[in-house]
Amino acid sequence: MFSDQQTSSSHADALDRARRKAFWRLLPLLFMGYMIAYVDRQNVAVAKLTMTRDLPGFDNAVIAMGAGIFFIGYVLLEIPGTLIVERWSARKWICRIMVTWGLMAGLTAAVTTPWQFYTVRFLLGLAEAGFFPGVIVFLTHWFPSRDRARALASFLIATPTAQIVSPKISNALLQIGADAAHPPVLGMVGWQWVYVFWALPAVVLGSMILFWLVDKPRQARWLTEEEKAALETELERERAMTSRGRRMTVLEALRHPKVLLLALAYFCTVTGSYGIEFFMPSILKDWYGMDMDKLTWLIMLPPAVAVCGQLLVGWSSDRLKERRWHAVLPIVMGSTALGLMPQTQGHLVLTMICFMTAFAGFKSYQPAFWTFPTLFLTESAAAGSIGLINSFGNLGGFLGPNVLGGVQKLTGSFVGGLYYLSCSMLVAAAIIFSFGLGKKEDASAS
Repeated sequence: MFSDQQTSSSHADALDRARRKAFWRLLPLLFMGYMIAYVDRQNVAVAKLTMTRDLPGFDNAVIAMGAGIFFIGYVLLEIPGTLIVERWSARKWICRIMVTWGLMAGLTAAVTTPWQFYTVRFLLGLAEAGFFPGVIVFLTHWFPSRDRARALASFLIATPTAQIVSPKISNALLQIGADAAHPPVLGMVGWQWVYVFWALPAVVLGSMILFWLVDKPRQARWLTEEEKAALETELERERAMTSRGRRMTVLEALRHPKVLLLALAYFCTVTGSYGIEFFMPSILKDWYGMDMDKLTWLIMLPPAVAVCGQLLVGWSSDRLKERRWHAVLPIVMGSTALGLMPQTQGHLVLTMICFMTAFAGFKSYQPAFWTFPTLFLTESAAAGSIGLINSFGNLGGFLGPNVLGGVQKLTGSFVGGLYYLSCSMLVAAAIIFSFGLGKKEDASAS
């Protein structure tokens, strides 16, 4: 008996060492990659502030259409890209994604007409497809369920971090070519340099990922044999528990009611989040007429709150082994903030409180939300479902900005669009709550 206890203790120690090593070895680079991806996707929100002035025919509606068209290209390759990560190689596929999206992001600097802008945004979506769900699947190859929400949170905070880091840098770049004191550089003006500057790190990081990431624990030279065995055994045990009975095929998973409901819920939240993220600078400028320097300081505050919220929800969800309420409550909080925001017009402090609360809401639910598919699916079925949820959900990235941009163009006000985004997020919360997946006993069982 003493020998069995000693063996069990040795296995547990090896597993803990492997978990810690994986966390510090893998997540920093994935974090950096996602941060750059998000800047390349979102920098149009800052670039548009001078882009619409320099390019004839570019207005809020054109920018919103281009922002949304990104997600059409994104959807087309999302599921195939996620399955490639599961069945082939995460590091090779993620490397390909980052290098090509860097090239497409830089090419945006060359557009001169709305249709060129739409085309490049579509190609950027194609290039980036599979990155986010691919990383979600990759993390299931390394992190047991007890660590998954925390690992996801450490990866997902890249998006609000990008929104904290990029505005001041992008604002400085926008000054290029703005006046005689800041002449064009290499024939390009500020908004063009925003795209080029942020495209370069994607290519560099993509090359690093090819040599730094490891697809599976058994391939990691930085784990001992005992640590590899302990981590692989734990992951296999969890896969066996999740897939008790007949395993689903990918096609069965894609039409599973819970997968479809998760896709619809994600669509509704993304509609709200992307609408606000693309138009927060424009709303503040429209309501308060502030200069760029003050504006870029203010738009850093909401994502700073979101970072804290994501880390807190990820830690709490893993600690309590509960997912449903950790997803529902932040979404309700974000929806409420958007619904109250029109009433704060004219009161900057209250408007910023609503922005900060909204960001905390539509970022913080994600660590818990993305554990849902792995509660009832494994391997290719889980990978395919994650790809479907993310691809369909990200169509909300097309709808949200176009709702705000279109309503503002028709009515001269963002108010109606804000109410729509608030209702959309409330629908998402109702969906997640209604099917009950991720309750504490479910998470414990898995």
